[in-house]
Amino acid sequence: MSTATGARPRWVDDEGAALGAVARDFFQAEVVPHFERFDRQKYVDREVWRKAGALGLLCCEVPEEYGGGGGTFAHDAVVFSEQARSGDTGLGNPVHSGVVAPYLVAYGSEKQKARWLPGMATGDIIGAVGMSEPGAGTDLKNVRTRATRSGDHYVLNGSKTFISNGAQCDLIIVVAKTDPAAGRHGISLLVLETADAPGFRRGRVLDKLGMHSQDTSELFFDDVLVPAENLLGEEGAGFGMMMRDLPRERLVIGVNAVAAMERALEESIAYTKTREVFGAPLFSMQHVKFELAELATIVRASRVFLDDCVEKFVAGTLDPATASMAKWWLSQNQCDITDRCLQLFGGYGYMREYLVSRLYADARAQKIYGGANEVMKDLISRSL
Repeated sequence: MSTATGARPRWVDDEGAALGAVARDFFQAEVVPHFERFDRQKYVDREVWRKAGALGLLCCEVPEEYGGGGGTFAHDAVVFSEQARSGDTGLGNPVHSGVVAPYLVAYGSEKQKARWLPGMATGDIIGAVGMSEPGAGTDLKNVRTRATRSGDHYVLNGSKTFISNGAQCDLIIVVAKTDPAAGRHGISLLVLETADAPGFRRGRVLDKLGMHSQDTSELFFDDVLVPAENLLGEEGAGFGMMMRDLPRERLVIGVNAVAAMERALEESIAYTKTREVFGAPLFSMQHVKFELAELATIVRASRVFLDDCVEKFVAGTLDPATASMAKWWLSQNQCDITDRCLQLFGGYGYMREYLVSRLYADARAQKIYGGANEVMKDLISRSL
């Protein structure tokens, strides 16, 4: 796996490095050449998912008996890093492999894991998580989607928005209230299989500031019948599951942030050394050199912090407060770094044909999803 310094992080072993090389070649061959088309159609081709699965780039942490790679979070993180470095945010693998699959592994029954995980590993099943709603984003206790038990089914009603992979997903972990009077203890997770699900419909693919090739969508549930056997874990345990797994999601965001800012810095260094202004390379100007030196320092410090967090997470010792620190600080740095890098490109940085423009636009959502950064600071303050 590549970093700004060229050094391999301690959490990347030889197997991880080889996986990173496969991932790097995959994104350069199968995704980067098609950026414009994927942006226009607002989704990445289904075949790209299957090719990623065939190469072992999906569900790397899922045990081998369920079709996965049998690795650790570090293996998935290598793939996420290479995707972020390529400039792609369309293939929703960080949600698919980094969020959905771990929920199924941790809380699914043997029957559920055997039913869904192998297809997720091959890319034949695309996963999504239905958390956010028009009136409930970060505040998950106030979701309004309801799931009412009726015989051997739950009747699902409500809506979700800002759902990554929403337009193509085959499987959705839906956050719903099964006991509205019980507050956080009345929230459950239901797995909806979207094929042949009367009452389920997809809304528009949302028109976003960035991440144009990510099929972020609205979802609607009108008396959708979900088999009771599709309940994930126990009824009423959903909020606790989410709180336990959110640190993972926040670390995934940090992984993407550092890889993206490293790529932005590399692009900027290369550009300023070749772009001539007033008869000399832009890099020869003292201000530009000092600016790049400052950016390189911030990127290096971000990498060190991230690597420490990944090592702790793999060892099972990353605490929620530190995960929240990683999420807000690294995504904030990502936005700051890409903004300052874009400035070094002048007018060209504002042109979508330059990668730095894409990195800049796609970065902004990182401070919002996975829990807004303001919420991260509130969570951190509770640990002080």
